[in-house]
Amino acid sequence: MAHSILPCCSINSCLTTKTYLKNNNTCSAIFYNSVPLQTCKYPGTVLRSCKLRPRRQSIIYATATPTSQEIEKSTLTGSPQSSSESSAKSKKVMIIGGDGYCGWATALHLSNKGYEVAIVDNLVRRLFDHQLGIDSLTPISSIQNRVRRWKSVTGKSIQLFVGDICDFEFLSEAFKSFEPDSVVHFGEQRSAPYSMIDRSRAVYTQHNNVIGTLNVLFAIKEFSQECHLVKLGTMGEYGTPNIDIEEGYITITHNGRTDTLPYPKQASSFYHLSKVHDSHNIAFTCKAWGIRATDLNQGVVYGVRTDETDMHEELCNRFDYDGVFGTALNRFCVQAAVGHPLTVYGKGGQTRGYLDIRDTVQCVELAVANPAKPGEFRVFNQFTEQFSVNDLARLVTTAGKKLGLDVQTISVPNPRVEAEEHYYNAKHTKLIELGLRPHLLSESLLDSLLNFAIKFKDQVDPAQIMPTVSWKKIGVKTRTVSV
Repeated sequence: MAHSILPCCSINSCLTTKTYLKNNNTCSAIFYNSVPLQTCKYPGTVLRSCKLRPRRQSIIYATATPTSQEIEKSTLTGSPQSSSESSAKSKKVMIIGGDGYCGWATALHLSNKGYEVAIVDNLVRRLFDHQLGIDSLTPISSIQNRVRRWKSVTGKSIQLFVGDICDFEFLSEAFKSFEPDSVVHFGEQRSAPYSMIDRSRAVYTQHNNVIGTLNVLFAIKEFSQECHLVKLGTMGEYGTPNIDIEEGYITITHNGRTDTLPYPKQASSFYHLSKVHDSHNIAFTCKAWGIRATDLNQGVVYGVRTDETDMHEELCNRFDYDGVFGTALNRFCVQAAVGHPLTVYGKGGQTRGYLDIRDTVQCVELAVANPAKPGEFRVFNQFTEQFSVNDLARLVTTAGKKLGLDVQTISVPNPRVEAEEHYYNAKHTKLIELGLRPHLLSESLLDSLLNFAIKFKDQVDPAQIMPTVSWKKIGVKTRTVSV
């Protein structure tokens, strides 16, 4: 039976964790501050954290019993595991940030491959939507319903730990309970524009990302020293240098001496700076403590569908199109679907690495299946193709016209501080050598993305399309209204 661990208090005071128990399921609560064991058995019961003392950690173990219909569906749709899946059964993978865009798709993919999966998430990404007045294009179910549906569709269980990894006591209990062989760390505030809204969001991004990752490193050291850390980094750490970008390290000859050093970092936002700090902290702990780690410097992800998320509508992934969390190609497809001109920032020559979300889950699987050695800090550049913003606009325009869409493009003032025309050539061979089979951006894929956007176009809020966060105008005062 899958268990959920939910913290009844979080160091992030803006987030109150709630658990909704339906269908007469039973939950048991064990409180560490000497409160007797409590049980409840009421449909629609809400467990609220705000009545508990704020500095004591409490753990709730919740079990959800599937309905008879779910059991029947599981029996009908379950399929035998392949030999490769069976060999992975003993491997436990903890996915931090498993309720997010990349994390959810990865959790389902690894579970489907036979790994024993646990999701750790504080669900704060959903809170950001409420704070900023934005929403996913696709309707997404609660994490509890998602996990329950996955069980009913496949017969596979995913454990759920709801809490903040910045709370080390919570994270420690999750590690001791699950005992992971690998940790896939997506659990960070992932948006550069979000980190540039105001001072409070900049501070939150740095604290959440850097302290959270430090806690993960300490948890591995204390409770699971053989555990392999697979950390989602970003190609944005490198910036846009006027030389080729290597995979993590560069060999330099200077004044007659040669050494291999970490590739120089040129972060372009408080978010990207937090990822640079993470990389340094992980590299240090690999050297000092013998931790094994793989840093996946990922490019810009597009798409929404994977084999697993397509199994049921309740497994659908989020699709962001706004100016804060939406990525370039996803945003362009939604703009084309609703008849809004494609918003190219500045000159449009900004070039980056891109990859399909199906390749994200494939890359993570390869990293998990081929762990780093003790003390090794590997860096893989995780993308499959390079495009400029103008390239993407042309591709969407061409694909849109084939569907009868009148796609226009406009240049808008660039809200970021970045080079708009530059050299860009990044290496990305290591994952290919491990067996990555890329899904390249084809006409058929663009057609699928556009049709997906057209299907949900009535959900689009036009007010969220234009960029509203300026790198130069970031201020001290907290912005409390929709951005």
